[in-house]
Amino acid sequence: MNRPIGVIDSGVGGLTVLQEMMRQLPREKLIYLGDTKRCPYGPRSKEEVQKFTWEMVDFLLEKEIKLLVIACNTATAFTIEDLKNKLDIPVIGVINPGARAAIKATKNHHIGIIGTEGTVKSGAYPEALERINPKIHVKALACPPFVPMVERGIFAGDEAKETVEKTLKPLKSLKNLDTLILGCTHYPLLKPIIQQVVGDNVTVISSSEETARETSAVLEIEQLQNKTGYHPVHEIYSTGDMELFDKIAQQIFINGKYKELIIKSAEIEKD
Repeated sequence: MNRPIGVIDSGVGGLTVLQEMMRQLPREKLIYLGDTKRCPYGPRSKEEVQKFTWEMVDFLLEKEIKLLVIACNTATAFTIEDLKNKLDIPVIGVINPGARAAIKATKNHHIGIIGTEGTVKSGAYPEALERINPKIHVKALACPPFVPMVERGIFAGDEAKETVEKTLKPLKSLKNLDTLILGCTHYPLLKPIIQQVVGDNVTVISSSEETARETSAVLEIEQLQNKTGYHPVHEIYSTGDMELFDKIAQQIFINGKYKELIIKSAEIEKD
């Protein structure tokens, strides 16, 4: 089935998931929508996040997508059950794949989670982890400065390092922590600095690879794979500053992958 897969995020962070999906699913056409105009979602109310998420979903449904990936942890936490109940296509979030990857990685069952205020307050990650293994010890930390910094295109340098060090300071006192989940798809863009700050003894987990693997599995189970041999050109939409969005996309998609993208502006807000 050669219909596209839809991917949504609050901004540029979900491009890290899109990149991994491009690698693992080379025959699948992907259509991505980043709501950069209203990013970040983390500080917003559950009702706002649900409204914005449905506006993104409605935009992609007009593209006749066959599967939806919510590449935003806050949107996953607040909307995935509603979306699964109301849509007639498969819906995949990033929280369960991230939890499974962390369970595989931890040696001592002490797992940290960093995310937006909304994701941390939702308790979605501890619930997902404890559902798999009730013996898991979880410490969650909200990191409000990270998403706005990434959305400005700052992934490295003195400002990024200083911000990460200051924000993650509460985790430094946790002696038993051996695994850290990046509970926001913006955070992998800061992963080298985060790894440096938490130390080499902590395994830093991004849900991107696991989410792409789950997408592949669902496509197979539902018999939705594109079995044609064509090489797709992926569509990326942004609701905000196109110049900055394009600049960040160029930083993420290297090795010729940027040439496989068509980047456009999108209007999705409804009264």
